[in-house]
Amino acid sequence: MDLRILKTERAIKNAFTLLRAKKELEKITVKELCEEACINKSTFYAHYRDIYELSDVLCEEVVTQVAKGVVHPEYFEKNPAEFTRELFYAYFAQNSLITILFSGKQRNFLAARIEHSIKELIFEKYPEYRGDMARNVILTYCIQGGYHAYAGNPDCDVNRLIEIIGALTESIKGTII
Repeated sequence: MDLRILKTERAIKNAFTLLRAKKELEKITVKELCEEACINKSTFYAHYRDIYELSDVLCEEVVTQVAKGVVHPEYFEKNPAEFTRELFYAYFAQNSLITILFSGKQRNFLAARIEHSIKELIFEKYPEYRGDMARNVILTYCIQGGYHAYAGNPDCDVNRLIEIIGALTESIKGTII
């Protein structure tokens, strides 16, 4: 890819992240983003349809990074507590961007996007799980519930919080499957 395109993409994404840290998504204009990125509006529109598409691209990049942090999706079956640790350390590694990109009205979208990505990782390894209601419910509960427990306790010791969520995942999975 052309170096100029890469630099422009980086400038747009950095400007958006700076603005998003200060404002709700709905209040960011293309004009102010272009001023922050030192680009013309036509340059922005050559890359993105609107602010919402740019936001979606950045959010998807974060979700992809979190999913990549789950190196052993098979642990969901074999070692649920370790699976949970991998997932939440992956959240933690992206925490600053998560806090910015998924704030305000965007907050509830993160868990759903992560759930979809993690399920796809697991279904690649275990295709038979796709139609298994019990495993799907447990995955949803552990990913969504675990995320909300993590996000809802920001002042707790992260390692201890992840340990607790991992133990809950282990016990929930063990009672049903």
